[in-house]
Amino acid sequence: MNKIFASITGVQGFLPDYILTNDELSTMVDTSDEWIMERIGIKERRILKEPGKGSSDLGAGAVKLLLEKTATSPDEIDLLVCATVTPDMQFPATANIICDKVGIKNAFSFDLAAGCSGFLFALITAAKYVESGNYKKVVVVGAEKM
Repeated sequence: MNKIFASITGVQGFLPDYILTNDELSTMVDTSDEWIMERIGIKERRILKEPGKGSSDLGAGAVKLLLEKTATSPDEIDLLVCATVTPDMQFPATANIICDKVGIKNAFSFDLAAGCSGFLFALITAAKYVESGNYKKVVVVGAEKM
């Protein structure tokens, strides 16, 4: 029997519209653009500010764009893994909410919480599902609401 290998066939990102700059951040806490840039090099961050929005909205935005980009129907997806430590709620999983928001109806989905390394763990986990031969089209999402 030939070994099945997983491969990445599409990559997509999604960012909220609101940009929080270091200068604006310095009006909230005792810091400055120079201090932040010298230590971590971050100039701005994207913040999801709309009331009632959560990590699933960020994930759903990325998944919708990914499906369009790769000309993939939501019905073709077998598995969706969401790496997050900022879920919308404890239950149901953010992955389930993302599936519902983008019309993925035939997939197994779950969240994986592992902090900074979560996306890598989710990617490896999804690859193992593909390599099992039981899943062909798998989506891995990293979604964190700040």
